[in-house]
Amino acid sequence: MKKLAMILLGLSTFGATAHSDHSDTVNIYSFRQSFLIDPILEKFTQQTGIKTKVVFAKKGLVERIKREGKYSPADVVLTSNFSKLLQLEDEGLTQPFQSAAVNKNVPAQYRDDNGHWVALTKRVRNIYASKQNVSEPTALTYEQLADESFKGKICTRSGKHPYNLGLIASMIAHKGEQQTETWLKGVKENLARKPQGNDRAQVKAIKEGLCDVSLGNSYYFGKMLTNDDQKPWAEAVHIVYPNQNDRGAHINVSGAVIAKHAPNKENAKKLIAFLASEKAQQAYASVNMEYPVNPKVTPSKLVASWGEFKEDPLPLSEVAKYRTAALKLVDKVKFDL
Repeated sequence: MKKLAMILLGLSTFGATAHSDHSDTVNIYSFRQSFLIDPILEKFTQQTGIKTKVVFAKKGLVERIKREGKYSPADVVLTSNFSKLLQLEDEGLTQPFQSAAVNKNVPAQYRDDNGHWVALTKRVRNIYASKQNVSEPTALTYEQLADESFKGKICTRSGKHPYNLGLIASMIAHKGEQQTETWLKGVKENLARKPQGNDRAQVKAIKEGLCDVSLGNSYYFGKMLTNDDQKPWAEAVHIVYPNQNDRGAHINVSGAVIAKHAPNKENAKKLIAFLASEKAQQAYASVNMEYPVNPKVTPSKLVASWGEFKEDPLPLSEVAKYRTAALKLVDKVKFDL
C-alpha cells in the first residue's frame, strides 16, 4: 500500500508539473526534422528568452499525444504535411488560438477558419516532364494526365499518400466527385507501373526511360539538384507548374497546431507567431527549398530560379472537406493495384 501511494503521488506530481505554466519554456513535438527547425528555434530563444524542448519523430507522435491525454507536455506540434494538421484537429488534439501577428503574416487561405491550425511553408504539387520526350511541358494541366496521349507514360507514388490525396481532394473541390473519379481512372490507365516509391523515385524513373511524366513536390527538385548522385535525375526533367492558364497549381503545406492540453499556451502562441515572421520564414525557405507562406518573404535563389507561377487560390479548409472522399475514390478505382 505504501509503495502504491508513492507511485500515485509521483504521478500526481508529474501531472502538476506538466501543467504548470513554465514562463521560460515551450515544448514541441515535431514531425519536421531537427536540422530544419533547430537553427530557427535558436533564433526564437535568442529573441524571446523562451527555451525550447523538442521531441522529434517521423511517426507515432499523434498516438503519443493521445496516450498522454491531459498530462501531455506538448505545447506545439509541427507537421510536415497538411494531412497531419487535419488528423490532429479531427482527433480532438488541438485547441483554437488567435494571433494578430499570425493573421498579418499568413494569408487567410493558409489558416484554419476556426483557428485550429496554421500553415508555415508551401510546396507545389508539380508535374515533372521528360526533357527528351515531352513537348510544350509548360502548358500541362493535371487534367491532361488522364489523356490517352500519356498512355503508359506516367509514374507516381501511392494514390493514398497525403500529397496525392491533397491533389485529388482539390480536384473534387473544383470538378466534383464524378468528374474526378473519371479523371482518376484515366490517370490509372496511363500508369507505366504500379504506384511505388517516393517523389524522387519517379524522377529517377523518367531518367531511366520508364516513364515520361510524374507527380512530385517542388522542394524535391532542389534536393535532387544539390545531391551529386541525384542531380542527373533532375537535369533530365522540366519542373512544371500545372494549370497556369486557369486555376493554378495545387499547394500543399507544412504547419503547426497548439496542443489541446498545452501547459504553456502563451509561449506556444509566441512560437507560432515567430515561425510566421519574416526572419523565421526566410530560414525555412533557404534550408528546405520550400516556398514561404509569408508573402513578404522571397524564396531562396535556387527556388526562385525555377520561375514564378500562379497558385490555386482555393482555401485549404475547402480542400480539407474532400480528403475522405478522395481516399474513397482511390480505393474505388483500385488506383494502387
